[in-house]
Amino acid sequence: MRLALQLAEGTKGQTGANPAVGCVVVKAGRIIGVGTHLRRGEGHAEVHALDMAGRESEGATVYVTLEPCSHHGRTPPCSERIIAAKAAKVVIAMQDPNPKVAGQGIARLREQGIGVAVGVLEQEARALNEDFIAFITSGLPYVTLKTASTLDGKIAAKSGDSQWVTGPKARELVHTLRHRHNGIMVGVGTALTDDPMLTTRLSVPGLSPRRIVADSRLRLPLTSRLVSDNASGTIVLTTERADRAKLRELEKAGVRVIVSGAGPQVDLRLAMRRLAELEISSILLEGGGRLNGAMLQARLVNKLRLFFAPKIIGGASAPVSFELEGWERMADAVQLDRMEVERVGGDLCISGYPIYPV
Repeated sequence: MRLALQLAEGTKGQTGANPAVGCVVVKAGRIIGVGTHLRRGEGHAEVHALDMAGRESEGATVYVTLEPCSHHGRTPPCSERIIAAKAAKVVIAMQDPNPKVAGQGIARLREQGIGVAVGVLEQEARALNEDFIAFITSGLPYVTLKTASTLDGKIAAKSGDSQWVTGPKARELVHTLRHRHNGIMVGVGTALTDDPMLTTRLSVPGLSPRRIVADSRLRLPLTSRLVSDNASGTIVLTTERADRAKLRELEKAGVRVIVSGAGPQVDLRLAMRRLAELEISSILLEGGGRLNGAMLQARLVNKLRLFFAPKIIGGASAPVSFELEGWERMADAVQLDRMEVERVGGDLCISGYPIYPV
């Protein structure tokens, strides 16, 4: 099962709104087939592993990180493929939270006399697909908020200069995070200040997420790289108060504009629902302090990755990581659960899951 999890981990970010899944087929103590889900709409992990095992699959044990599907989607049910291969036993890390499966695949295997064990390395499997689990159960994208700041919480100098807060190792990790999410989101302020590309740039080829800009007044210029470079699709979130002529110009340039609320600000929860309808299941939020604060205040952030550089820049007007209304008491502060601290080159990264005040 650990090998199956490693296989799934290696394809994280490639499967769109689908989970990352790995599979290993074992017979007489020997691995005879391995597979992972490589791309949405193509064969699932079980299919690849059983194809490799071939005729030897009969009587074998199949280890898979997620319950085999039992419904017809873009591909046939994996549970039927296992039955056809005449496997003797299936060991599953976790049940599929998708209501279309949710135990039905397990039941189907048992109906056919195949032994099933569930819960082997379940915690690791859940951590691997925490974004998929949240998306499929909440109907909202899984949002990872990432910031890079100095020790005094500044994301840029008072002049606006922000290149670079953190070092090359931290920036490379951020590009890996981009590859692993299928959406990346900023506010229009960041887009205007930095004119970013928001693409994945690694030493090896990576996938670039859909680019999302919260822009209540449609200030994003048609000349910005997010509009003109065609590097990956761009979505602009706006309100009913936005200028209709500018909206049509953006759409003519290939930008998808989503009206989310009557204004004056974008209704972020409604926007997240609209993005989920486009099957954007995970978002890396790389906003400025205002958007970060608004998303946190709206309780739409699932995880935080906070990078800190060993620098102090100062400046009362220098932008900070979070601008939000805040709470009255320290006891009501958003806290981080399951916190992890790692050194990334010369910087620190603190990761955790927000506990919101009651």
